[in-house]
Amino acid sequence: MYKYLKRFIDIILSLISILFLSPFFIIIIIGLFFANNGHPFFVQKRPGLNEKIFKIIKFKTMNDKKDSKGNLLSDFERLTPLGALIRKTSLDEIPQLINVLKGDMSIIGPRPLLPEYLTLYNYTQRKRHNVRPGITGWAQINGRNSISWSNKFELDIWYVENLSFLTDFKIFLLTIKKVLKSEGISSNNHVTIEPFNGKN
Repeated sequence: MYKYLKRFIDIILSLISILFLSPFFIIIIIGLFFANNGHPFFVQKRPGLNEKIFKIIKFKTMNDKKDSKGNLLSDFERLTPLGALIRKTSLDEIPQLINVLKGDMSIIGPRPLLPEYLTLYNYTQRKRHNVRPGITGWAQINGRNSISWSNKFELDIWYVENLSFLTDFKIFLLTIKKVLKSEGISSNNHVTIEPFNGKN
């Protein structure tokens, strides 16, 4: 029953958030347009509910600079000053509200990862796709990018198996606290988190 109410809540919250955040949305688009050579958005394929592929929309916080061999530089080297500020305040996630409206995502759920990870999941880890992915989730308020992949998946599966309004409400409130404190944005060695290899 709650999964139907959850979708209704997602639509209402995303509409209200888009209206409230629209001034920031416009300012960030203009800033990133100049910082990233006319490309303010980052669009990438991600697996969602039942592993269905969709295109996630985020603000582009890293440029596309490459080395002499044509390979992209490290995340740290490509992160722009404006992008660093946007990441620190989690404003890069705002465009995903469009994904929520479309039904690709939920406000709260396991974070959508890369399609290539699908073949690396074990049976239990694959359960994270039994619900819509979210802008924030149980793993995000319990470490985000500062925890290991195994811990992240354990938290994701716990959420799937304990889905409820009270759990979502708790995550929503704790997310606000985490954003204000800018906690868990980076791992120890990366701007984001090291790639999942099926073991880490």
